[in-house]
Amino acid sequence: MDFSFPVLPVAVLGLLLVVLSPKVIKWASANKSSLLQALRLRKETSSEIVSLRVYPIKSCRGFELPKTTLRLHGLDLDRQWMFVDAKTHEFLTIRQIPQMTLINTALSEDGTSLLLSITGSPEKIQIPARPDAAWLAAHTTLSQVKIWDTVTDGHVYGDAVNAPFARFLQRDVCLVCKGPTPRILQGNGDPRLLGRQQSTYFPDVHPVLIGSEASLAELNERLRRNGADAITVERFRANIIVRGTVPWAEDSWKTVRISGCGREPLDLDVVARCARCQVPNVDPDTAEKHKREPWDTLMAYRRVDEGMKYKPCFGMLSAPRSEGVVEVGMKLEVLEETTQHRYIKGF
Repeated sequence: MDFSFPVLPVAVLGLLLVVLSPKVIKWASANKSSLLQALRLRKETSSEIVSLRVYPIKSCRGFELPKTTLRLHGLDLDRQWMFVDAKTHEFLTIRQIPQMTLINTALSEDGTSLLLSITGSPEKIQIPARPDAAWLAAHTTLSQVKIWDTVTDGHVYGDAVNAPFARFLQRDVCLVCKGPTPRILQGNGDPRLLGRQQSTYFPDVHPVLIGSEASLAELNERLRRNGADAITVERFRANIIVRGTVPWAEDSWKTVRISGCGREPLDLDVVARCARCQVPNVDPDTAEKHKREPWDTLMAYRRVDEGMKYKPCFGMLSAPRSEGVVEVGMKLEVLEETTQHRYIKGF
């Protein structure tokens, strides 16, 4: 009886392990977050809200708040205004005009006025943060405006408000406040998918964008390894930022609940990943657009949605089920997850 062992194959296997182990370890280290998520070694079920950000005018600078009100259409005041071309009434964004990020917004101390300014300019404009019908009738004109493929209505402001921004942007523009006609969600928020009809103001697609500090930190590690500077979460213009522990755990969220601080719990449907354009390449402090980053780094590993294969994803788009107060320090709990997220175009 022959008890000999196949020495040569074993030796070859050992040699292969010696040669490949450093490469395997290096790959595993570089893809640590993806491995953790794929293998479910760590599952994030709750996190803390660390920042609330509101961008009253689409594509302009926003601000942080310690607490605000979550409305069905998004955070209070978020994207309630936008700039349009004065002739066509089509919306304008950082995509065409990076300098729009130098238009600043702030709330007055009593919260009744929206304060507008331009970085490097002494000019300041003040408008009501919550204009009533009488004010709008006296100071604006209700007209049709276009955002993406949708025509809706908006209250168009006059020259007293528009002139400083037209001079700054070197083109004729008008500020517009969302009109009374609901802008019904499309794409992943289509009533046939969402199960209800819901509207929003002037975000690109859905009412609330949720971002994770853990995911941003992981991205920044890669940016630094690629020789680029780290960036802040403001680049992604998210509304609700959670601390997070597992990078990209949010990719699978389907339903989340915000609770704590003695407040009524608020549930949100997480309807889609946020497919990104190159707006995050624009530095909000200077309006300078980087030629490559973070776009190139994101494209290398965050093309994760089958519905939008040629764009990277950061953040999750959500539709609130109810309204109430939300504040920093509240808990965001994951109630339901899915492996079926697939971006559906619809603007």
